Amino acid sequence: MTTKKKAVVLGATGMMGQRFVQLLSSHPWFELSAVAASDKSVGKSYGEATGANGGKELGDTARSLRVVEASPRTVGDPDIVFSALPAEVASQVEEDFATAGFPVFSNASSHRMDNYVPLLNPEVNPEHAGLVEEQKRRMKRDGFIVANPNCTTAILTLSLKPLDQEFGLETVIVSSMQAISGAGYPGVASFDILENVIPFIRNEEAKVESETNKILGTMTSPAAITVSASCHRVPTINGHIEAVFARTRSPITPERAAEKMADFQSIPQRLKLPTAPAHPIIVRKEEDRPQTRLDVDEGGGMTVSVGRIRADPGLKGIKYIALGHNLVRGGAGCSILNAELLVAKKYIQ
Repeated sequence: MTTKKKAVVLGATGMMGQRFVQLLSSHPWFELSAVAASDKSVGKSYGEATGANGGKELGDTARSLRVVEASPRTVGDPDIVFSALPAEVASQVEEDFATAGFPVFSNASSHRMDNYVPLLNPEVNPEHAGLVEEQKRRMKRDGFIVANPNCTTAILTLSLKPLDQEFGLETVIVSSMQAISGAGYPGVASFDILENVIPFIRNEEAKVESETNKILGTMTSPAAITVSASCHRVPTINGHIEAVFARTRSPITPERAAEKMADFQSIPQRLKLPTAPAHPIIVRKEEDRPQTRLDVDEGGGMTVSVGRIRADPGLKGIKYIALGHNLVRGGAGCSILNAELLVAKKYIQ
């Protein structure tokens, strides 16, 4: 790509927004042209607005950008809009940008389950990108919205894809141990989370159960997998670990599952997209891996590490541990890879 595409980040001062800005600051295809946030930050430089909590690993250009209002009339003329807005704000603002003709790549939950919005985890269901044309036609606009999954769902569905592809999934049970960064900044109060596990994350379990079937289904029909989730907040900073139990239609063994996971690649790898990891899934052979401290940054945070693959007598299937970076594969990195995919597929000119 000879000319970089201009990109805007909405909600740029929050934890996820800062991760977007960090990843875009050195991106080979996209150039950060504006940052937008709440009224209290408008007019400040991005470095000033993020203060001691932001600005790491950023160039002078990103730090010096002036924060503007999250509105189509204030951001100039970008080619791509990335949204890290909170769900309660994102719904209308993202619609405004799409109506104004912009491609919007959203990390928010607001539009994930809309019929004609692709819920895209790019190695898992890249063909769903084609929904944007139907969305544009039905909404009678040039812009569109693409959503990336909930962070837990993104990690889970990437690990499940080669199993579903080869053996067909019937039942999936997942118990998650989710890092505090998943709650945003400042997140969970230290007196609540230190030396503690909180066995409740509002709306998380329902999101995992519904989003998994939308992603693993077709463009027009969700899968019919029985998905049951239990989600817990634990005192780690980044990285969600998931204990996954799966029953398949065809016979499955731990050895075959490990082989299919380790060999798995998809369109982003074949297209050599900049954010695509060479290995979307890495299978660890050690008995005590993956571990958050050791494995969360695998593949620049875009790889899911899987280990402890073994037979499960309860479901007569397999069980394993999956680990992924909730802010990268489960957030900004996934959204950026979605945008790369749509540029490569000519949905964005």
